[in-house]
Amino acid sequence: MIRHKEVIGFVGLGNMGGPMCNHLVEAGYSVYVYDIDPDAQAAAVLAGALACDSASACASVADLFLTSLPRPDHVEEVMGGQLCVLQSLLAGCIWVDLTTNRVELVRRLADEAPVDVQVIDSPVTGAVDGARNASLTLFVGGDSEAVNRVVPVLDNLGLVIPTGGLGSGNVVKLVTNQLWFIHAAALGEGLALGLANGVAIETLWRAIKESVGDSFVAHHDAPSIFAGHYDPSFSLDLCLKDLDLIDGLSASLTSPLVLTSATKKLFDKAAEHYGRAAGELHVAKQIEDANNLSFRMDGDWTPPWEG
Repeated sequence: MIRHKEVIGFVGLGNMGGPMCNHLVEAGYSVYVYDIDPDAQAAAVLAGALACDSASACASVADLFLTSLPRPDHVEEVMGGQLCVLQSLLAGCIWVDLTTNRVELVRRLADEAPVDVQVIDSPVTGAVDGARNASLTLFVGGDSEAVNRVVPVLDNLGLVIPTGGLGSGNVVKLVTNQLWFIHAAALGEGLALGLANGVAIETLWRAIKESVGDSFVAHHDAPSIFAGHYDPSFSLDLCLKDLDLIDGLSASLTSPLVLTSATKKLFDKAAEHYGRAAGELHVAKQIEDANNLSFRMDGDWTPPWEG
């Protein structure tokens, strides 16, 4: 195995961060890790990572420091809040935030970073199975020289797309999630319309995938609807978090985003009905339930995060 010189620090070893960390270990990097969940940290150590007793300790040994956290407020708490991990980074270090984050927060923390520490935002898309299979897409924003330095590392996680200056990674990620959520809600409506008018769900699904109605949601997410678990790996709470971030970006426009606003209302309604911890595709289940339909389909619907 090739051993790389640069030392990586990795904080946040959840559904996405844990598999990403493991791929970096497999690629031959020395990876120091920390997570508030001791079981998640233990799993990373079992895979070959090196344990730290705090996020600050992890940051203090890193040439490249990666964070993969659920929400912007978690990033703010860890990097700029009471923990103030940002100040533990060494001169010459690059902090790569893999979180889907607020553009303003990323830029503010970059301004607060120590001298000679650079910041890159690199939110990821591709779901839990993408993290497991190293087939994510990573949107990387920041100084071009710093981006060039981190790309060989991030290449181990999937396809890297440079997006421009700092913050642009999150803009692109939120646009892709905006379309994802609209498609998820639309798929539920399409399935309901077809079923209610006598078309078998098997026929509908095939027709959607082989037509202009095709989408990532139709291929990747529809089986979670057919199986009846609606993908608990990504919660309605996280969808609403991202929709709030998208709403913040929409202030830059002079006209309203009608489809996006309608989609947010559907996700809000689903969260009220099923709870914010319910899987994202409950946005489709609510139209299924409201019309007394069943979107179940027989098949070997292995959850994508287990495949």
